[in-house]
Order: sequence, then C-alpha cells, then structure tokens
Amino acid sequence: MTILVTGATGLLGTKVVEALLRKGVPAESIAVAVRDPKKAQDFAVKGVDVRQADYEDIESLERAFTGVDRLLLISSQGDNNTRITHHKNAVFSAKAAGVHFIAYTSCSKPQTSHLPIAEVHRITEKMIHETGIPYSFLRNNWYIENEIDTLKAILDGAPLVTSAGDGQVGWVPRIDYAEAAAAVLSTEDHKNTIYELSGIPSTYEDMAIALSSLLDKEVPLLQVNDQEYRQFLIEQGFPEGYLDFYVEVQQAIRQGDLTIESSDLSSLLNRPAITLQESLTEIIHKFRSSK
Repeated sequence: MTILVTGATGLLGTKVVEALLRKGVPAESIAVAVRDPKKAQDFAVKGVDVRQADYEDIESLERAFTGVDRLLLISSQGDNNTRITHHKNAVFSAKAAGVHFIAYTSCSKPQTSHLPIAEVHRITEKMIHETGIPYSFLRNNWYIENEIDTLKAILDGAPLVTSAGDGQVGWVPRIDYAEAAAAVLSTEDHKNTIYELSGIPSTYEDMAIALSSLLDKEVPLLQVNDQEYRQFLIEQGFPEGYLDFYVEVQQAIRQGDLTIESSDLSSLLNRPAITLQESLTEIIHKFRSSK
C-alpha cells in the first residue's frame, strides 16, 4: 500500500509525514508530492518517495499519483479561485491515476460556514464526492497557530482584542490534526466518512483567562466592533492584504461557524485533544526560549 501526502513540505504536511513514520508506516510505503523536491530532502534521506508535482501541471499530478492507494489532499494556498483550480486538477488527476481513497483537509461545517475559505472546501468536497472515489473529509476547526501574531502582541503589552463576541472556537495545534490525518491514512474503516475535528469549544474570554494565569498578570479582553478590530490590526502592523480575511474570520466565529461539539478528534487520536491551556503554554514557552 502506498500513501501519498500533497503539500508535504508545508506546516501541516510535514507533520503528517512525521506522524505516519511514528506510527510505524514503512518509509518506502510513503510518498510525497512537492513542487520542489529539493525542499523534501529530509524525507528522501529517510526513504520516503519524493515525487515532483505542481497543482497547475496536470500531467505532473497524474504521474505523482500513479500507483497511490491512499491520497491525502491538503488544501493549497492562494485566493479562492486559485485554490479551487488547484483542487480540481488534483482531484481529477487522482481519478485518472486510479487512486483508491482520498482524504481531504476541509473546514468545519463547510456547507453553512461564513468563513472566507468555506467556498473552497464546499466545492472540493463536492468534486471528490462526484468522482466516486471513497473519501474521508477531515474538517479541521482552527489552528491555534493562527493566533500567534495575536499572542505576540499580547506579550508586548497589547490587550486581547476581538470582535467575535462570545463565539467559540475549537483551537487545536497542527500536530493533533496531523496525527488524526495519519490515523485515517494508516488504518481501515474510514471509507466515505466525515470527521468534524475540533478541540473543546472556547471563547476569546477563555483565552484571556488562560493567558492571565500563564503570564501571572491580567490580560485585558477588549470586545470591539468589526471596524475597530480592523483598525487595531492596522495599528499592529498586520498586512493590508489580509485585513478583510481576519475580520471575516471574526464574523464567522461570532456566528458560531467554529462552534463544534464533537468527539471525532479524540477518537481518531485515541487520546484527548491538546487543550487550549496546553497549547498556549507551549507557545509562550517557545516565545520565551527564543529571546
């Protein structure tokens, strides 16, 4: 059996390959599809099959996917139209190459979500379903690493600013999502499944309380409207091209799009998911160690 991971030099893909190796999957049974094989030399040294593929080059995708039993399609980067095109090329190349199973990293509740990335995931899930290839949709909630810039600002003395109100998020670090993906790829009984993967739903107020305890000082929580939140991001030096995205994420959280009550993640991990408190502790420790 050959398992192939796309985007394997990215932040999530790297962790998935490492998780597969930890699970005892032989390196020779793992392949990675990467645009630049030079960036995957660490995997090649371990015996992983490094295959060149570009989402915009269908022939390269078909070559990379040939002989693959189980494929993990990690969502690509770029604007929505670019990502949809990339995913279409990958999905239909998988069909042409005879891939037997596709796991896809989607988002929470894509059919109803207001997240700016939800459209990509709705369309991609539909494309995969229509191929007839057995699938597993891994609907990842929200990476705690997405809050790193916010946490840096707090360590520099800023309050925790949000326009999400009392909306909840199932924050979990990438490593848990990676291990869940590795579990699906390396074990049976996941044909045509949908997993809502989430940590314990928590609010930004919960985050402020946890940070206050960890930092041994009060971290003020400042609830603002969307316009004020955008202005705060500008003042903190966030890239202008991402401002709309960040505001729309806050709106989606406020509307409950990342509020997920599910045991799917802990079931796949065969352990509790890493908690918000544990995640924040690890991130703050890394910040302090790097200074």
